[in-house]
Amino acid sequence: MGKVILITGPASSGKSEWAETLAMQSGKAVVYVATATENPTDEEWHQRIQKHQKRRPQGWATLSVPVKLSATLADVKPDTCLLVDSLGTWVANTLEEDEGIWENTLSEFLETVQLVAADMLFVAEETGWGVVPAYPLGRKFRDRLGSLVRQLGTICDTVYLVTGGHVLNLSILGSPLPVPKS
Repeated sequence: MGKVILITGPASSGKSEWAETLAMQSGKAVVYVATATENPTDEEWHQRIQKHQKRRPQGWATLSVPVKLSATLADVKPDTCLLVDSLGTWVANTLEEDEGIWENTLSEFLETVQLVAADMLFVAEETGWGVVPAYPLGRKFRDRLGSLVRQLGTICDTVYLVTGGHVLNLSILGSPLPVPKS
């Protein structure tokens, strides 16, 4: 298994920039996995995507993977650094899956992460630090992403929290919780 790193934090905190810095420092060929998809009617979304694209070095390969993340991970060459940005968008793209299918998707993802020989960097948004969403789909998203981040964090070599203009290495500063029981 390669190195697995999770970078988490609130919106616009610098998570992606930190992940990009770590990818550059890896010294390996970088494959950037974008989970977002273009929406031609949403100019602001298009500008966000462009901002990310402009920051990336030209030598990086980019894959658009809105849903089939496990299959993409399984195909990565061992001498690669894979940067997945972001797990929150991936979860949003799979919200229509019923709970049973989502549980299978999540299990397959976590199993695949543990088998890949390449280094992997995962960017994930933190949700649920505030008010519980007043609508079912918002609660579903928050719960799925929170569970994914918690479970992935237990198998990562390093977990970073990016917030308030600082990067915190939670693997050094914190203690892991026991794996949640199903």
